[in-house]
Amino acid sequence: MVVQPSPTQCFKNCQDIERFLFNCQQKLAKTGRSHWLSLRIILPDLDPLMAFDQHHRCDRPSFYLENPSQQQAIAAWGSCCETIANGPQRFQQIQAFVQDCQENATLINPRLGQSPGLQIFCSFSFFDDGANRLFPAASAFLPQWQLSHQQGQTLATCNLPLSHHSDLARLSQDTWQTLQQLRSLPSRSLSRDPQRVPQAVSCDWRDIQQFQTNVQRALGAIEAKHLQKVVLSHAIDLQARSPFHLTTALAQLRHRYPDCYSFAVGNGNGQYFIGASPERLLGSRDRQLVADALAGSAPRGETPSTDAQLANHLLSSPKERHEHRVVLHFIQQQLQRLGLPLHPVPPIRLLQLSNIQHLWTPVRASLPESVHPLDVLAQLHPTPAVAGVPCQPACQAIRDWETLDRQLYAAPLGWVNGQGDSEFIVGIRSALINGDRARLYAGAGIVAGSDPAKELAEIQLKLQALLNTLNSQ
Repeated sequence: MVVQPSPTQCFKNCQDIERFLFNCQQKLAKTGRSHWLSLRIILPDLDPLMAFDQHHRCDRPSFYLENPSQQQAIAAWGSCCETIANGPQRFQQIQAFVQDCQENATLINPRLGQSPGLQIFCSFSFFDDGANRLFPAASAFLPQWQLSHQQGQTLATCNLPLSHHSDLARLSQDTWQTLQQLRSLPSRSLSRDPQRVPQAVSCDWRDIQQFQTNVQRALGAIEAKHLQKVVLSHAIDLQARSPFHLTTALAQLRHRYPDCYSFAVGNGNGQYFIGASPERLLGSRDRQLVADALAGSAPRGETPSTDAQLANHLLSSPKERHEHRVVLHFIQQQLQRLGLPLHPVPPIRLLQLSNIQHLWTPVRASLPESVHPLDVLAQLHPTPAVAGVPCQPACQAIRDWETLDRQLYAAPLGWVNGQGDSEFIVGIRSALINGDRARLYAGAGIVAGSDPAKELAEIQLKLQALLNTLNSQ
């Protein structure tokens, strides 16, 4: 990867960009290879969701990820290059694509705004066979544009294909036009619209009894010692009178669930997978990695005293603590198998969201140069928090019992760069949006002692997050 300094923040017109690209083209022509030229430009403080609303297209891949409580958001749209993969080697194939992009990239002002380098955006389905699905088993793309917002600073990144055949006039004009559009966006945030009239949405709960039947099956398998735990999911289908509005839903989600990761993944064919996930599967920065062990849950109370009682019961429940320890030990074992030195594990704590609370333990480790974040991702997915124990029998039970296709539900979504930095969440509390139709997903972990009625109530509570959001459009 060639790194060049540049006065990119001083681009004042289209001609400045064209002259700069011409100089880069002359230097790269000596190598005889095509490159991805990555320009980084500081913009006035603005909301990436507003830019995403204005620029993403349904016929191009797109990605959005935001954690309001951490004041971090990133939007990506368009595609310079992309790939898909299926089968057991999908993580390795995506890793090869990421490395190829990095090796053929020239970063301009790579440290501007503490940018994390060339970012590739990835999504993985729960199972590794992606045939006949709206989303492949694995996909990755290098965006044409991305906007990052962190701690009051907004950074635009434009990725351009550059070779000695490139049409510099067209590239410059397109880049300048988008840059001007971004600069003209208002500084205010795109917020939920309280004046928006809710549209009529019909909800199909007809298969809810199937979930309880599956819980009984799971308890039988656990009693017979075939399984220790299995995570069963359920989906409900919505039908609206008009297409759901993507960015309105995202604005609602970040307002309602500021401690979660609001996200959207567009497949380039008009379908979007969105949600507000409380769970980060892994994050790495400066060769330090953190993975969340998140398992065991309870509702929030309507009064402070009721809320405290529910929290104390969750923290002291043998069943919930056992379910949590299973996930925690799995993550620790998988990281150790990769040779990652683990940091001391803190005590179990509560992650309290607006409508639900979870047992949570962050697992921290050092990430050696020899281990790629996608190596870790392949080792961790699926965790017992979304599949079960033992993993393979639990996954087979999920295939046999569930009538829905999980697609991206409960699977990793995020980004990775060539410096070992990454951020991947788990696609839970989520919905698949397809025009005026939506499928909402939620799951619950079944262990010895699980009560089918309580597990159904937990599923309904989790489904409510997206149901309320889409009903209020």
